[in-house]
Amino acid sequence: MKIRWSSLWWLRMSTFLIAAAAAASAAYWVLKWSAPRGPAASPAVVFATLGQPDPQGVARLLGGGKLAMASGATRDPGSRFKLTGVVATGQHGGYALISVDGKPSRPYRVGAAVDDNLLLHSVAPRSAALAASANSPVSLTLELPALKAP
Repeated sequence: MKIRWSSLWWLRMSTFLIAAAAAASAAYWVLKWSAPRGPAASPAVVFATLGQPDPQGVARLLGGGKLAMASGATRDPGSRFKLTGVVATGQHGGYALISVDGKPSRPYRVGAAVDDNLLLHSVAPRSAALAASANSPVSLTLELPALKAP
């Protein structure tokens, strides 16, 4: 019996293709099972726009509502105002916690009347300036007490 060369060629080629497909399939599954499992999907990040700050919330945050402690070392004898906290927002905005005549501190926004004659003119990181009107020069500058050394 004589075997034709062309019939062996197709047999060898089909055997090779089946073996290659089996090896590729095995390699795929081995790589898939051995891959480290990470988090499925990261949660979406949502950024909310910031609204106007709540003056009462700022007062509570900075200790407002508590009675101002009157001590001769930190307060001038003739002064009616005591600065207890400041929140500076930008160049021309912010809030200050000011105690008037020893009463509990209240939050004042820049431009708000602190007294009958004075309004909050501006705030800085550790001070607040009071003036008679928005266009008049600063008549009184209130400073926070100096920080104590650790």
